[in-house]
Amino acid sequence: MAQYSKNSLLDMLKALADDSRLTLLRLLNEGEHTVGELAGLLDLGEPTISHHLSKLRANGLVNLRMAGNQRFYRVNETGLQRFKRLAAEIEKNRPEPEPVQPDHEWITALGWSQADQKVLRDYTEGRKLTHLPSKRGKTQVILRWLATLFEPERLYNEAEVNVILKSVYEVDFVSLRRDLIDMGYLRREMGGGKYWRTMAKEID
Repeated sequence: MAQYSKNSLLDMLKALADDSRLTLLRLLNEGEHTVGELAGLLDLGEPTISHHLSKLRANGLVNLRMAGNQRFYRVNETGLQRFKRLAAEIEKNRPEPEPVQPDHEWITALGWSQADQKVLRDYTEGRKLTHLPSKRGKTQVILRWLATLFEPERLYNEAEVNVILKSVYEVDFVSLRRDLIDMGYLRREMGGGKYWRTMAKEID
């Protein structure tokens, strides 16, 4: 929006930022009125009405028509349309949000094959799983990545395992925990008290 347009809109908004002037504009939109008529309708003094009308006229929202000694005021349709057009430009000139670039650096840093990296890009967003693949090969890639979230040679209790898996996929972390065990990425001691990452599978 050009600077002159900004200033014109701001001046118009200032002129309308008054309950009496808004009421005057509505009345004048219905038909012509004299200062005396408007003063009676708004229960205000004529000097006050004249002051408000001068503000509206200065911003092109009201016109004056002389008939002998009588002064008739009415809405300036052209000025009102200009106000609407300028106000509409506020939305038109809204800056477009900067596109958010997906963070795939952590995937690249794994050093895996391009095919495996593509699986992670397809099923994650912001280091979180968006959904689970239906194909076994792609599921293996997801499980392999999940295993990297666990430190080698450290024992975890079940609550700690759940916290880690929920941080990437709250929908069904229990199934992920079971799959990690079934596919040999995690081991669990008898009774299920402790879990640890196995080195039997290629992970890194």
